[in-house]
Amino acid sequence: MSYRFILVVTCGLASSSHLWAGPEEDILLLYPNEEIVNIATGTSKPIHLAPSVASVITANDIKASGARTLEEALEYVPGIHSSISFNRHDSIFSIRGIHTDNDPQTLFLINGIPYSDSFTGGRPQSFRLGVENISRIEIIRGPGSAVYGADALSSVINVITKDADEMAGSTVGVRHGSFNSNNLWAQHGGNYGGWDTAISFEYFKTDGDDGRVIDSDLQTIFDGRFNTSATLAPHATSTYTTQHNTSLNLSKGKWNVWLNSWVVDEAGVGPGATQALDPVGRQETTHNTFAINYEESNLAPQLNWKVHLDYHLIDKQAYFQLFPPGAVIPIGNDGNAFTSGGGRVLFSEGMHGNPGGDMEQLQLENSFTYSGFNKHLLRLAFGGGFDDLTAKETSNFGPGTIDGTQLGSGINVINGQLTSKTNTANSFMPPSNRKLHFISLQDEWSFAPDWELTTGVRHDNYSDFGTTTNPRMALVWATRYNLTTKMLYGRAFRAPSFNELYLTNNPAATGNPNLAPETIDVAELVFDYRPTFDLRSVVNIYRYELDDLIDYVSGVSQNINDQEGHGFEMDVSWHAATKLDIHTNFAWQHSEDSRTGDIIPDAPGRQASLAVRYKLANSCSLAPQANWVGDRVRATNDPRAAIADYTLVDVTYRCTPSSSPIEWALSVRNAFDKDAREPSPYYSNLGRARIEKDFPLEGRNVYIEAIYHFDQ
Repeated sequence: MSYRFILVVTCGLASSSHLWAGPEEDILLLYPNEEIVNIATGTSKPIHLAPSVASVITANDIKASGARTLEEALEYVPGIHSSISFNRHDSIFSIRGIHTDNDPQTLFLINGIPYSDSFTGGRPQSFRLGVENISRIEIIRGPGSAVYGADALSSVINVITKDADEMAGSTVGVRHGSFNSNNLWAQHGGNYGGWDTAISFEYFKTDGDDGRVIDSDLQTIFDGRFNTSATLAPHATSTYTTQHNTSLNLSKGKWNVWLNSWVVDEAGVGPGATQALDPVGRQETTHNTFAINYEESNLAPQLNWKVHLDYHLIDKQAYFQLFPPGAVIPIGNDGNAFTSGGGRVLFSEGMHGNPGGDMEQLQLENSFTYSGFNKHLLRLAFGGGFDDLTAKETSNFGPGTIDGTQLGSGINVINGQLTSKTNTANSFMPPSNRKLHFISLQDEWSFAPDWELTTGVRHDNYSDFGTTTNPRMALVWATRYNLTTKMLYGRAFRAPSFNELYLTNNPAATGNPNLAPETIDVAELVFDYRPTFDLRSVVNIYRYELDDLIDYVSGVSQNINDQEGHGFEMDVSWHAATKLDIHTNFAWQHSEDSRTGDIIPDAPGRQASLAVRYKLANSCSLAPQANWVGDRVRATNDPRAAIADYTLVDVTYRCTPSSSPIEWALSVRNAFDKDAREPSPYYSNLGRARIEKDFPLEGRNVYIEAIYHFDQ
């Protein structure tokens, strides 16, 4: 495979000086296929001049790998592991030992635009992004708040969609495979009325793998305690989904407009919101985005101006059967489960909670770049925005539904009738909002031959938790023509989510409006060595200190944890022969609680991957690849056996004949049907895990796809 993972530091291409001793033409001769990235500094430049640990995955890389989703494409980036949230079975990224349930420490962007859920700060619920409209994915591992602000703590991932030139006519595709999975997509690119127009539609539906069986769940525990038999275990986790994504991109001169509608028609809730199996629950999300960009490349001599506005309307609703029909649950005086007082309640039709909300997000940014100073490229950016949330809820428990003080001493019965809590004091969250103002400054200074210093700082002012300032510094030495040494430092922060700040009327968790942001300081040393034109090797060594991690103590969110870690990532790409490319990487990390010294649980301590792409005759290719995940530990109070390592093998055979408008592919994922599992949490108050044997991943799945290009 031809992934390009190049780790070096920036120089201002708009200035007269360069990091390398030779002229720019010599650089292009040395690296004729160099990727251009924007993610590291907010300005476009070759990836080998980008001041961060940067990776690029192209559309061709994605096709060769057979990846169907963003998570599958990113699994072969060193140091990134796609795992499972124990809450609703959403995907999370575990990066360098930073492993949390909603993964709000990863800033996810589409076309440079934050794409997040106001409740959790992470990606939207049931998020699944197809890859058909992806032109490229740019990733930086490490802090990015000096450029991007909030949540760029462990990494920044930017998905860039295809433009009209890349589509160049009309294309339709179809994919069918295991678990009754079906994809359909259509794309068209052209010029209409002077506007370059790119239109994309993607549809995905799957029943989910019914082999991902849970043997026992939380209700199994309660059945033993309350002498009931309500559990649905053993049963498969609920992983069906139906989603579609529609995108329109318009460009003309200095203007660019992007409209996107990403919709989850319905999706299952994995092992259940409480980890009591829930085959009837579902989730629905509509995320509509409007973004507009204007660029004036010659506002004044050597001065460039860009203005960007993005606006989001999000409607999110979940329908949870928290416990199945026949469950007996202790209900407290406030009507919530497991709180003090009250009595026992038999939920004859199940215990239901249906949280959701309407969200509105807006952000405006002005940025100026100036190259008029000798050997400097300056970037100034400032702007602001807001985030508004109105919660919606119905349930058959909780305040306003059950008066626990009136429960009898025996078994009380509640049916499935739901009560609306929306716009009442009994809602799980009051109307919530925040406003933001920010300013940032960055300087790229080529102060001596073969040396460059990039410095920057960003100051953010939030209406709900206050201010935060985050600097960065990158020093690079072009040691030899084929060796670059880079030294990096950066600080980043993660803003508390609305759940962590304002959640209320919830028996499991309560918000705390006095929270501070999480912060991280990271130092990195990078060696980028290219012994031949066909071999690239990169080693990155890092150390970080992560402070004020937010967790729940006695059910209340607190800045309670500190974490420190160190590790290294090695990445090698080799064009071994005319028809053979090999890419391999290895990552090792050690992260621990700063106070206790306990190793951070669940995060992979070691990861390795190997991907091969071999070009066959007749414009076909064979791409086997293997990914190993290992060295995950349990929490110190968890007596279960160690988490098993696993290796997953995928194989893709693809044909793209130049003489035909049709291309097709056959792909097998988890080819050896490995019983691979992601760790489930342990609960000391229960004396066991709710899901004892962890969360099973998909078994072997096979699919075939066909793509027709009309204008070839």
